[in-house]
Amino acid sequence: MSYTDDPEVVREAATEDYTQHVVPRSWRMSPLRLASAWWALASAMFWLILGALVALAVGTVDAIIGMVLAVAAYGAINYVLSVHAARTGTTVNLFSRGLFGYAGGVLAPLTVAVISVYFCTFEGSVIAVAFHEYFGGVDLKIWYLIVVAYSVPLVFGGIRVFLDKFNGLLFPFYVIGLIVAVVWTIQAHGAGGDWLTYRPEQVQVSGPGWWWAFTVYMGDWVLMMFTWDYARFGRTSRRDTRLNGWLTFGPGFYLFTILVNGLIGIFIALTIPTEGQLTEVSGVLGMVKLMGLAAVALVWISQTRINTANFYVATTSLQNVAARVLKLKLPRVTWAVIVGVIVYLMMLSDVFSYLLAALRYQSVLTVTWTACMLVWIAWGRFRGPSAEHTEWRPGRVRLFNWGGLGAWAAGTAVGMVMLSVGDDSSWTATWALPLSFVVSALAELLVLATSGPERTLMRRPRDPREEVDDPWEARVRCHRCGKFYLAVEMDRDPGHGHRAICASDAQASSAFYRQARSEARGDTGR
Repeated sequence: MSYTDDPEVVREAATEDYTQHVVPRSWRMSPLRLASAWWALASAMFWLILGALVALAVGTVDAIIGMVLAVAAYGAINYVLSVHAARTGTTVNLFSRGLFGYAGGVLAPLTVAVISVYFCTFEGSVIAVAFHEYFGGVDLKIWYLIVVAYSVPLVFGGIRVFLDKFNGLLFPFYVIGLIVAVVWTIQAHGAGGDWLTYRPEQVQVSGPGWWWAFTVYMGDWVLMMFTWDYARFGRTSRRDTRLNGWLTFGPGFYLFTILVNGLIGIFIALTIPTEGQLTEVSGVLGMVKLMGLAAVALVWISQTRINTANFYVATTSLQNVAARVLKLKLPRVTWAVIVGVIVYLMMLSDVFSYLLAALRYQSVLTVTWTACMLVWIAWGRFRGPSAEHTEWRPGRVRLFNWGGLGAWAAGTAVGMVMLSVGDDSSWTATWALPLSFVVSALAELLVLATSGPERTLMRRPRDPREEVDDPWEARVRCHRCGKFYLAVEMDRDPGHGHRAICASDAQASSAFYRQARSEARGDTGR
């Protein structure tokens, strides 16, 4: 045992960011540094254009009401998730094992990996299109390659080593760029108040416009999963959890991200004329034509910042999936390069024609995952163990938690069917995500009420967590890799004299899980 960080582990953490381990408290970040990294997600041109698209569909007033509701929902949910993630120090991959089982839990990081790769492709393509529009010179495919080539190395350093500094440096320039864009638009086209009262001649959505606007923002609930993978680096003091809950990840963040960006997007879109239908690309091209190089700089800053988050989460999630399914333990830098290759190949396809449609269906998975996770957290808060002692270790949870998977699948099935039977203006499209959320939440509550979270556990003796005075401070040496990790993630290897084994090596060994399951059956008589 040791009560100090293993120097070799710390060296690896500079690039690996404890992707397959619990983040120790010594590696946690201050709210300011964590916000510097996380607020990269606040600067996507997507948020400006989405606000404008919603306003064009239902009018500015209903769009604003929907955005305010979205701020409240996002803020409240991410407050809860950020606090819990910090207390557990786990990734989405690790924590989902307790909810869905050792094998079933891999569906969560797989979902995040796919969606974040799509976002990398989409947001990177916007940069390339802006460069191609302004600079020209070479084929658009070359601009795609340039964007991917400089984006991938930006995530080599991880959150604590590089991303917090890089994104913190660029954020003031993004704010300045927004102000310049608004002033430039006013000078070129005036500053009338018609945009605030705009309403289309015919609203072609089902239900109240403000409710439809709110459900549109539910389509990006993958940010709940993103929040978890970033918030695990937060400190757990009362002051830090409140700052991170309210400002870094919660209402303060979404007040700027959704409402401020949305209002600016509505103003610019309803003031600057664009050719054809408004999209993220046409909106960017309209700004480039108006502002020239200043717009290109703003696009580069905004899209590069958010793509650091997209590439980071895609890399982390893909690394976790490969380690669990394929037993591959490649460095995260290698996976960043692999993600870059995948993104570039996707860029070469007609990405804008199918990407948003695909994300629309995948949003159901993230909404229902959020519903299950919130119920699980609430149940544990009042009926289960503390977050710090939640069970997720490979040798301590069953292969599948069919109750949790069933709850996730029930809401997902409802949402998928509702999206497929009607068009964008039908009532099914308006209510698909809210109803899928309710179905999964109620199903998960029913599962927990009838069987409890213990159903997914494998009871085994000789638990390192119980053999030390403080499992969050004591480090135990893994007999396989020889490195010291927190006792809270350590287990005993029944195939090797019950010596200590870390979470990463336990996951990489199929024999370990078979032996652990056999031991659990022998002790419980099953």
